[in-house]
Amino acid sequence: MLTPKAFGVERGAADLNIAVMRVLAIDASLRNTGVAIVDANNGKPSPLYFGTIHNTSGMRSSSCLVAIRDRLVDLIRAHEPNCCALESVIYVQSYKTAIILGAARGAAILAAAENGLPVFEYSPRRIKQSTVGRGAAGKHQVAFMVRALLGLTETPDADAADALAIALTHLRADEAAARGLPGGMQI
Repeated sequence: MLTPKAFGVERGAADLNIAVMRVLAIDASLRNTGVAIVDANNGKPSPLYFGTIHNTSGMRSSSCLVAIRDRLVDLIRAHEPNCCALESVIYVQSYKTAIILGAARGAAILAAAENGLPVFEYSPRRIKQSTVGRGAAGKHQVAFMVRALLGLTETPDADAADALAIALTHLRADEAAARGLPGGMQI
């Protein structure tokens, strides 16, 4: 049986002693944007919503950006998060991919900023380190640890798992900042 220790991690939900907060976490992508809303009430993170905003390959890029923004605004209005957390810009080998990811990220930032949410960003390495315990973890390791840390009955798809990991990273960073340690970078 796979356990967190199988991945060399000795972390559990009890390690997450977090103040009251509700975070909207986004793993931006044009076709499959991972989204999570996690409540940290009474020191225990609890997912209120997680999923993926799917845009078909037949949709124009501009329509995808509007769909991402609109769905995020709906989620913000329904769940009223306190803040938003995103993965920072990643290194890609293609300038075209970088532009597309940047546009999707921009739609997500716009949705949050329009609704008055402070936006924080975290590097992919920091998200993996915070969730799995090592910065070079694979997607399946992140998904497994998210499931274990949040007590989910099923492993979320990769995009939703990444968004959940971003949320957990932000909650840990906020706790660290309360102790005077470096927190997330607000953009």
